[in-house]
Amino acid sequence: MDLIVLGCSGSYGSPAGGACSGYLVRAGSTVVWLDCGNGTFAQLQQHVAVEDLTAVVVTHEHPDHCVDLYGLHVLLRYGFERGGMPVYAAEGVETQLGSLVGGWGGTFEWHSVRDGDALTVGDLALAFSRTDHPPPTYAVEVRGDGKRLVYTSDTGPGWTVGAFEPGADLVLSEATYQEGRRGWPHHLTAREAGEAAREAQARRLVLTHLWPRLDPVASVEEGSEAFGESVTLAAPHLVTRV
Repeated sequence: MDLIVLGCSGSYGSPAGGACSGYLVRAGSTVVWLDCGNGTFAQLQQHVAVEDLTAVVVTHEHPDHCVDLYGLHVLLRYGFERGGMPVYAAEGVETQLGSLVGGWGGTFEWHSVRDGDALTVGDLALAFSRTDHPPPTYAVEVRGDGKRLVYTSDTGPGWTVGAFEPGADLVLSEATYQEGRRGWPHHLTAREAGEAAREAQARRLVLTHLWPRLDPVASVEEGSEAFGESVTLAAPHLVTRV
């Protein structure tokens, strides 16, 4: 199972990294687009053919996690004239985004996900857990090829990766802030991300969703100290075998 980072900038596009949250998870012939923040659709097309995409997962309705769904909609509907692409999304996303395009015209087959839901998409098994982040936001556990990935999506410290079974092979955790430089309470610092992953006995930790105005080196140092070993900083086009 491979994790491909399409974008990792927190909340808005950074001058260096550009795209916001978006990832591909690939196992066998299954390719899932996990969050589709602004800038990620262009990146996606450098890694996979759009027609090979199996499904899309949208963890919540904040623009930095969902707006590039519009680009996929346009290409599928008017370029490929194809409908029925499965989209698994937090409740409200279909209606909220659909209001800007006057409805989806059958391009997507929408499925609402809720806390505790589990489903299978091709060669991947997915499970969802409600995080500490309004509006309704869901962390995603992905199992495939005998490996397990946990993506926190956005969350405050009121939720941790310990909500899933311990011992994930890789945790992809938001780490928006740094200790002493916290903003909105419903995001994590790099230290909190490291501590939570360590307590959940994760084998590896990748930090993502960093606030663009903070020094990423400081985030890596803070997260590594808390995790107990070196962590990886997400970057566009990073490909990691889970």
